[in-house]
Amino acid sequence: MYLGVHVSAAGGISRAVEEGLALGCEAIQVFTRNQRQWRPKPLRAAEARRFREAARAAGYAGRAMSHASYLINLCATVALTLRRSRWALVDEIRRCEALGIPYLCVHPGAHMGAGEEAGLALVAESLRHAIARTTRRVTVLLENTAGQGTSLGWRLEHLAALLRVPRTGVVLDTCHLFAAGYDLRTPRAYEKTMRAVEETVGLERVKAFHLNDSKAGLGSRVDRHEHIGRGGLRGTAFRRLVNDPRWATIFGVLETPKASGMDWKNLRLLRRMRTEPPAGAGRRRRRTADAEPLVRDRARPVRRRGPRGRAGREEAEHPRDLGR
Repeated sequence: MYLGVHVSAAGGISRAVEEGLALGCEAIQVFTRNQRQWRPKPLRAAEARRFREAARAAGYAGRAMSHASYLINLCATVALTLRRSRWALVDEIRRCEALGIPYLCVHPGAHMGAGEEAGLALVAESLRHAIARTTRRVTVLLENTAGQGTSLGWRLEHLAALLRVPRTGVVLDTCHLFAAGYDLRTPRAYEKTMRAVEETVGLERVKAFHLNDSKAGLGSRVDRHEHIGRGGLRGTAFRRLVNDPRWATIFGVLETPKASGMDWKNLRLLRRMRTEPPAGAGRRRRRTADAEPLVRDRARPVRRRGPRGRAGREEAEHPRDLGR
């Protein structure tokens, strides 16, 4: 499996490629627009060209993914939110087209009490709306969810039903799988989950992974990402995953909490777990796995104070929290 990180587009989206190279990424994930706004700034042609050229030179052209805005709810029960969500998805796909990014990751949505069957039907309708208005250069990847609230996609059967829409695939999040009740910790549990993937969505429709440990327990349906090896999944689950020959030609990206320096440390840990890097993966690294990071993670520090007023450790917002 090729390994990468969700990198920052602060200062211009082409800067994301620079950060990916500095971290030694073999793949990258980015936001192509402001996650807090329904009407983001337009993407300038010159900036799109710089990103395409930089991504091609770095070897990311086929291993880049954009994560859609968390404001989007493709089965919203409020008409205005649904309309905004559909056009936001169209805009996300068109940005990927302009940037040469082949994959767009999106959460199916939350049915808000309408029920799973009605929600899935509306998600499929929303996907068809966006697919009909965009070109074939971008595949929309549906992400499995932890199952909080009325979120759809926590069962693999939900994703399988949505794959009837053309130009769709799947990105599997390890934290979400675990929280939804799909175990990966032992050889037997791992194979049981992989069989479930094969029998529902199909291995060939899985195009990428989100590599995250879980603060919450198995089947908790609570979405809380943790650093690799520090949560309930343990390091053995990730060692098994990154060395699985079924996933040798696809990529996985980290979405772990953005504490200072942790992207580099999590990525280094995964690389050490991997017994053999995929073909050509090592050529694009600008430094060895044990070298000090060239850049600090671009994330907003948040000072937390302990019970007696002492400053706690610095933490940062995870990209997952930006749209909530």
